[in-house]
Amino acid sequence: VLFATGDVMAQQGVERVGLDKHNFARTGRMALYGGAVFGPAATTWFKFLQNRINLANANATIAARVLTDQTVFASTNLFCFLSSMAIMEGTSPKDKLDAAYWPALQKNWMLWPAVQAINFKLVPLHHRVLVVNVVSLGWNCYLSYINSQGKS
Repeated sequence: VLFATGDVMAQQGVERVGLDKHNFARTGRMALYGGAVFGPAATTWFKFLQNRINLANANATIAARVLTDQTVFASTNLFCFLSSMAIMEGTSPKDKLDAAYWPALQKNWMLWPAVQAINFKLVPLHHRVLVVNVVSLGWNCYLSYINSQGKS
């Protein structure tokens, strides 16, 4: 639902296409990715980080979790997102990745390390995906927007 909401925000709030020109297939693709891929993957990932990355110092543990999250999960998830969208749209995953991957990953690193540091430090495990989902409303709006660039 949150990926679809981000897409609606992108189409209506950023692109201002209007309801009559709203691309419902695009919203559906975003919902499918969020529900079938991101949600289950993020839940499993947070459990992995909690159970497998534990150092002697609490702050070192948080730093290691953020570093691992941003180098492994963020980069992989962005690759999967852009590739999946291209496949569902019937376009070239390579072209999509060439155009959008690096700029989006750079923007990711401007936002998510701070969010995740706070998340890992202050939020109990069972609420971490919820925190990510709330911040993801804006992030998914951005992802939907960059994913749609270059289309007529």
